[in-house]
Amino acid sequence: MQAWRVHQNGEPGEVMRLEEAERPVPGPGQLLLKVRAANVNFPDALLCRGQYQVRPPLPFTPGVEICADTEDGRRVIATPALPHGGLAEYAIADEAAVFPAPETLDDAEAAALHIGYQTGWFALHRRAALREGETLLVHAASGGVGSAAVQLGKAAGARVIGVVGGADKAAAARALGCDTVIDRRTDDIVAAVKEATGGRGADVVYDPVGGPAYAASAKCVAFEGRIVVVGFASGDIPAPALNHALVKNYAILGLHWGLYQQKDPAAVRECHATLTEYAAKGLIKPLVSERVALADAASAVQRVADGTTTGRLVVLPAADSAPAAGDAAGRDREGAAR
Repeated sequence: MQAWRVHQNGEPGEVMRLEEAERPVPGPGQLLLKVRAANVNFPDALLCRGQYQVRPPLPFTPGVEICADTEDGRRVIATPALPHGGLAEYAIADEAAVFPAPETLDDAEAAALHIGYQTGWFALHRRAALREGETLLVHAASGGVGSAAVQLGKAAGARVIGVVGGADKAAAARALGCDTVIDRRTDDIVAAVKEATGGRGADVVYDPVGGPAYAASAKCVAFEGRIVVVGFASGDIPAPALNHALVKNYAILGLHWGLYQQKDPAAVRECHATLTEYAAKGLIKPLVSERVALADAASAVQRVADGTTTGRLVVLPAADSAPAAGDAAGRDREGAAR
C-alpha cells in the first residue's frame, strides 16, 4: 500500500515521504480500516515537528482523523492508532475510537467531523456552559476548528462574533453564520467586540490561537465570562495575569478533548450521537474547502501548518484525482471502491 511516512522530525513539506509500505496489522482490540478520506489537522503538523503531546516512534504515518471502511463493510469515522495514521491507503484504530459515519455527510465531510466538532461541543457545553442568547467570540473562525465552533454556537442559540485574518476568510465566516465578523488585520478586536456587544463584551471566548488572540480576549470578555483555551496555533503560549481574572471576574478554562476519550468515553459516544443528530438536521456541516489526492498530502499538511487555509483540507487516498468540493457522498464512495 501507499503511505506517507516521517523518518525524522521537521516541517511536514520536508520530512513527509510517500512510500510503499506493508499493510498494518491490527492488534488486540483494534480494527483494520480502508481509508476513504483523511482530514488534515494541525496536530498532524505538530507530529511531524515532534511537538505534539504524543510522539510516535519513527518512522510513522501522520493522519489523526479519517472516514473509512471496516473489513465487515461498515462506513465509520475514527482516530487512527499511531504510528499507523490515516494518510495512507490503510490504517488501524482501537475499536473504542471507531464510530458510525453520519449518513448525511459525504466521506470528506465525515472525516472532518470528529475531532473539531467534539472539541467544540465539549468546550462550549461541558466547559463553558454556553447559554442561549449569550455572545460567543470565536478566534480563527474560518479555520477548521473555529468553523466548527461557529456552527455549534449558532446551534446553541448564541450570537457569534468571528475573528479572522483577511477578506476571503471574512467572507467564509459570514457564510458560516457569524453575526459579526472582525478582520484582525484591519480592525481593533477589543473595540469591535465592545461595539458589537454594547460595551458588555463576550460571554464565552473560544481560543485555538493563543498569543495576541488571548491577550485581546482578556480585554473584551464580559463580567462572569469564560475564556476556553483550546490550542496555540500562533505558537505563542500566553501566561495569563491571574489578578486580571480576579478583578474582572472571568474564568479561564482549559479543554483537552483527548482526555475525555481516556476518562469519560461514554461522554464521547453521547457527543457523537448529538453531532450525528445535528448533521441530520442541517445544523452542522464541516466546511471542506479542498479535497486533494494522496500524492498532495504533504503539501496539504504544510499549508495547514502555515495557517493559509480556510476550513478543512481532506485527502482522498482512493481517488485517482481529487473531486471538486461539494461532490456527493456517492462519488466519494465510488472512488473508495476503485
